[in-house]
Amino acid sequence: MRSILAAGAILAGVLVAGGAQAQQNELVKYCKADIERLCAGVPLGEGRMLKCLKGHPNDISVGCAKALQKLKG
Repeated sequence: MRSILAAGAILAGVLVAGGAQAQQNELVKYCKADIERLCAGVPLGEGRMLKCLKGHPNDISVGCAKALQKLKG
């Protein structure tokens, strides 16, 4: 339970722009497990979490990859 809450807090800090709420919700939904598995030790801030996720293109889930792709649009 603690790791789920931590992943939620991490993802909440990934996007700070108010207009990005839908994309943030998708990241929370689809990338939570990937962050816990691949980026657990990454400190928050300065885009490090997104960089970590994007640095594992062959390891992240399909849903997370699609959510990250939407950030570019």
